[in-house]
Amino acid sequence: MTTNTMDRDEQTTTPLVPARVGVLGGGRMGAGIAHAFLTNGSEVTVVERDQPSADAAYGRVVRDVEKSLERGRLQGRLTDWTSRLSVATDHAAFRGCDLVIEAVPEDWDLKCASLRSIEKHTDGQAWIASNTSSLSVDGLSDELSHPDRFIGLHFFNPVPASKLVEVVVGVHTSPELKEGALAWVAALGKTPVVVNDAPGFASSRLGVAIALEAIRMVEEGVAEPRDIDNAMVLGYKFPVGPLELTDIVGLDVRLGIAEYLESKLGPRFAPPQLMRDMVARGELGRKSGRGFYSYDD
Repeated sequence: MTTNTMDRDEQTTTPLVPARVGVLGGGRMGAGIAHAFLTNGSEVTVVERDQPSADAAYGRVVRDVEKSLERGRLQGRLTDWTSRLSVATDHAAFRGCDLVIEAVPEDWDLKCASLRSIEKHTDGQAWIASNTSSLSVDGLSDELSHPDRFIGLHFFNPVPASKLVEVVVGVHTSPELKEGALAWVAALGKTPVVVNDAPGFASSRLGVAIALEAIRMVEEGVAEPRDIDNAMVLGYKFPVGPLELTDIVGLDVRLGIAEYLESKLGPRFAPPQLMRDMVARGELGRKSGRGFYSYDD
C-alpha cells in the first residue's frame, strides 16, 4: 500500500494517509470524506452515477476546500489542493486506488452492488471501506471475494468539522487493515472509536434511541421540540439537541435506520407514528426546509 504525507511547513511527523483514495458517491457525506483525505495529502477520485452528479460533487468538495482556506485551516492557493481532485462516472476510475470508500445511500442492495463493483474494478488489490451508519459490516463483507480487505469507516456529518470516525471491525477484517484504518483516522485529525460489528454499531444505536424517545415526547405533548433539545444541550452538554440533530441527519435517513434496528433488535426501536407521518409529508429536516424546525435555506 502506498502512502502520502503533506508538504505543509515541510512536516515530517504527519501520520500517513493512502496516496490514492477513491470515494463512491459525492453527496454531502462523500464530498466531506473526499475533502478530508484531499486536504491531508491524498489524490482523490470521486465517482458518481452521471456527469451532472459528478460535477455537483466536484463543486461540493471545492466549496469545502475554499471554506478551509478562508478559515485559515489550510494554506496556499485553491489550485494547490484541487489539482489532486478528480471526478468520474465509471468505476474503472478506481483502478490503482489504495483505498476506496463507499458512501452511497443507506440501501442494502445498492451498497452490496456498489461494493462488488469496487472490488471488481480494483482487482481485489485495494482496501475497501463502507461509510454505512448501521448496516452489518459482516453481511456486506459476504458480498466480497476478499472480506479481509473490508472495514466500516463511519464518518459523521459535517465531515470537515466532525472529530469522530467509527471504525467498525468485521469478523474477517484483517489486523493490518484495522491498524491502518486507525492510523488514517488519526492522520485526518479525527478520533477513532473502535466497534465490533453489531446492528447500529455504537453511535447510531445510541443516537437513534435518544432521538426516538425525544420524538415520542413531542408526539405525546410532553414538551415542545426546542425545550426538549435545550434540556439535553444545557443539562447534559449535548452540542445539539436530538431533534435538531435528526433534522440535520434527515428524518428519512433516521427512519430507515430505526426500521433496520427494529428488525434486528426488537420493538424498542420501533419508529413513532409522528416520525412516519413527517417523512410521508416530506418534512425531512434541513434538506427539505422543514422538520422539527423550519429552515429558510
